[in-house]
Parts: sequence; C-alpha cells; structure tokens
Amino acid sequence: MRYIVNGKVILSRPPEGPLAAHIGPFTDWLHEQGFAASSLWQRTHLAACFSGWLGHQRVPLSKISPEHPIQYLRYRARRARPLKADRATLRRLMEFLRGEGIIRPQKAIQVKLSPAERCVQAFEHYLSEERALADATIINYVPFIRSFLKDGFGRGAVQLSRLRAGDVVGFVQRQARHLRTKRAKLLTTALRSFLQYARYRGEVRLDLAAAVPVVANWSMTSLPRAIAADQVQQLLASINRHTAMGCRDYAILLLLARLGLRASEVAFLELDDINWNLGQLNVRGKSGHRIGLPLPYQVGKAIAAYLRRGRPACESRRVFLRVKAPIRGFDGIYGVVSIVRHSLKRAGIKAPTHGAHQFRHGLATEMLRQGASLTEIGQVLGHRHPQTTSIYAKVDLNALRTLTLSWPGGAR
Repeated sequence: MRYIVNGKVILSRPPEGPLAAHIGPFTDWLHEQGFAASSLWQRTHLAACFSGWLGHQRVPLSKISPEHPIQYLRYRARRARPLKADRATLRRLMEFLRGEGIIRPQKAIQVKLSPAERCVQAFEHYLSEERALADATIINYVPFIRSFLKDGFGRGAVQLSRLRAGDVVGFVQRQARHLRTKRAKLLTTALRSFLQYARYRGEVRLDLAAAVPVVANWSMTSLPRAIAADQVQQLLASINRHTAMGCRDYAILLLLARLGLRASEVAFLELDDINWNLGQLNVRGKSGHRIGLPLPYQVGKAIAAYLRRGRPACESRRVFLRVKAPIRGFDGIYGVVSIVRHSLKRAGIKAPTHGAHQFRHGLATEMLRQGASLTEIGQVLGHRHPQTTSIYAKVDLNALRTLTLSWPGGAR
C-alpha cells in the first residue's frame, strides 16, 4: 500500500511511531528549502523510519532526546548501508521539531570555565561592547590572548598584577618564531590591546603594553600575487552562462575582477545594496564601513541575468545563494573562494594562488599600468590609509627591462 506525503513523496506505507503526524510538515519544510525530489524522498523516508524505530523502542514524543538519532543511526548501520546525508537529515529533523515546539529545546551544556577562559570572555565582551570592534578583529585577537593567559597561569588563578615585562617579551619571542610576519604583528597588536585593557581595569599598574616587542616590518619586500589580465579573460570565457550555477559564478568573478571586491564583500552582498537607478553598489567593507562604488554595465548585466534566470526563489536577501539545498546565502567567504578555486581548475589556468584576493591585486596592477594614480587605486579598492595602496608602487622589473637602452658599442 503506497502512501503519498502531501503530494510530494511516495512511501511504501504510512508513517508510524511518535513522529508520524509530523512527517508531512517536515517534508514541506524541506521542500521550502529547495531540496530536489530525490533528496526529498530520501530524507522523508529516513525520518519515517526513525519514527518507526522510536515507536518500537516505546519512546514517547515528550521523551525524544538528542541521543536517539545517534542510537538509531548505529542500529540502522547494522542493517543497511549508511548514506552520507543521514546524520545531517536527522539533525535537521530535530531542528525542525524544536523550532515547531514539538520537542523540548536542547539544554545548554554547562561547562565550568577556567579562570583564564573567564578572563578571555571578559576581554572579548569589552572589545565587542565597549570598543565596538568588528567580529573578524575579535576572532583574530582572542586566540592569542587565550594562549598568553594559559602560558602564564595555566588553569590556576589569573593574577595579572604579577605580570612583568619579561613575561610579555618572553611570550612574544616564543610565539613569533613560529609565525609569519603578518601573524606575528597581529599577535603583538592583540597583546597590546589586552594589556591596555588590563591597565584600564586597574588589574595592572605598569604600562606593560609598552613592553610588547615590535615585529620587524619589512614592507615592500615582494610584489603582490596578482592574476594576469589575459588569465582573467580566459577564466571568464570558460564559464558556462547557460546554467544557473554558471550565471552565478560569472557574476561573482566579474565583481572580483572588475571591482576588486573582497570575498567577504561578495558573499554578504544583499539585494538592497544594489541601486539600479543610480548604477551604484553599496559594499560593506572592513570594520563595517560602507563604500559606494559605480556599477559597471557589464557587471550589472551579469548580476541581472543571474537574478532573472539563475537565482532560486528564496526569502534570503543575499544576492548570491548556494546551488544545493538548503538554499541560502553563503555561510562565509569560503563559498566564494571555492568558486574561484574550482573555476580556475576547470579552465586549466595556473594562477598565482587559488584564492579570491589575486583578482583585487590584478585589478590594481592593471590600473597602475594604464596610468592610474595610487590615490585612484585606493579609492576603487576602498583603502582607508594611503600606505595600504603603496604596495602597488613597487618596481616591476619586467616592465623596466622593456625600457632599458642597449649599451653603445654592445656588451663589454
């Protein structure tokens, strides 16, 4: 006897067990997230089997816990070949049941924090609430401070008043030898910020921030790794724009190559950030500040093509969405970076890196070669400080070689 679930999925028999009445709504919930028919059947079937197992185990609806999906998957693995999506399916089922108020929310596990971890959390709160730093900055600072406190106090009481300059210098020297220059500079910046915070709190009387060593800053030591203009053209020409994914990837790559946007700026771009009437793009740059950029015709045309023919229906306001279900915006920069990496691989292009930042460097380098000033380049890239753009003023030796005059009389 076949059983049709809300006109979307056909099961061999009606669902049984404590979740039987909720299988249909769960299927609708998955359908709204953009799961294909085959995936919808697979996940609905698994949910129905899980409900049947709960019934055989005499588990009432009110007693279902996060341990039951784990136990069921172990049971199922002894009888059928497990599928890659099984664990994620039951995790989504539990999420759906909690969201609908059908089962109790999972209780937060109370973890006893060490004194060092409590100090780290207080510093993190200070950075967020009182200094209003960007999340990315806080995420970069916190691991260094956690290491510093564990190095000095272990799991014992944190007595910042006992810190001396030698403790600070010793920690930086031990850590810096394992870090690249950029990371080492980030370490010292984070440490100065923490020690200033400790002094502000009255826990440290000495100005230990002044004792943090300065990392040698050998600026302008290497040219930025930029993708060449002809490689950009080859990459764009290789994209199949007749598919939904191709429309999306082409628009993303154009934003990277023609406007020099960061991967994060592309990933978090929203529909309301595009002013079609003015031909302008409002981008959320570093530290949350917004930049208004002109929207070139070619880029706007590519985005419009994706919105008309490639973007699936979704409540998300993000411009670019995942192709696979659940349909939503990218979780972070890695979705954009993955598109760059796979596109380069498919096109057979040996680019300087596999990342998205090479397009930013490539745009700046090309603008410089065409006579743009560093100020103009900085405005396009959204640089807040002129010294950030000065990296592109490095001498291009290959370009200079074309200008050298032969020595009169030949080589001697």
